[in-house]
Amino acid sequence: MMPLIDTHAHLDFPQFKKDLDQVLERAKKVGVKAVLNAGADVKSSVRSVELSRQYPWISASVGVHPHGAAQVNNDWLKNLEEMAALDTVVAVGETGLDFYRNLSPKEKQETVFRDHLRLACRVNKPVIIHSREAHAETLQVLQEEDLPYPVGVMHCFSGDRRWAEAFLELGFYISLAGPITYPRSHNLRDLLKYIPANRVLLETDAPYLPPQAYRSQRNEPSYIKLTYERAALALGQDLDELARQVYLNAIRLFSDTIVDRT
Repeated sequence: MMPLIDTHAHLDFPQFKKDLDQVLERAKKVGVKAVLNAGADVKSSVRSVELSRQYPWISASVGVHPHGAAQVNNDWLKNLEEMAALDTVVAVGETGLDFYRNLSPKEKQETVFRDHLRLACRVNKPVIIHSREAHAETLQVLQEEDLPYPVGVMHCFSGDRRWAEAFLELGFYISLAGPITYPRSHNLRDLLKYIPANRVLLETDAPYLPPQAYRSQRNEPSYIKLTYERAALALGQDLDELARQVYLNAIRLFSDTIVDRT
């Protein structure tokens, strides 16, 4: 079987502190070839880099989640830029806007978001974007700022076809996660059919958003296979065919170091 890639996880989070090695072993057994570990704040980004140095099949991104935008200190951007230049770091983020919970003021979220986009341009690496209840505002910021090339990914996308088309037009990839396996998520499975094959990515967002078979449990990279299987079914594709496409998309966006740093 073609190797699987989990293009977004948070293995540095406390939920994996006690059994990370076992989690990674289970992922290998189902064919996971690579995991991109996404930074959620400066400390999380440091841990992501440490994981990428410890495990050749884990790559890192560095960023501050919009929930933490109000907590950044004076050195946060300098610290991220130093890490972003490392060869095991393949992206900037996750960053973006979250107006669902509003854990940071909207103005601060936007300022920190723009800082990430400018950082991504300086280091010439793609950006991982979180957008929840803020698609219009996210799109406006992206249209106003210069974007890196390759541009990036809309992580764990939850918008409709109209928003997907708007972000695709800017050059973004669209990543879907465990919710596509939920019985009522017909909209996400339908959306999958409209995303160009060369722009689709799949992720776990572990420890969050487990697939249907593990609802209410901790998510982990081995469960990505269930998301691949449900996506392949929705598309009427062979699992290997979809896995090959996602594999090619991931290395095109993030560089081939995401799968082979040996």
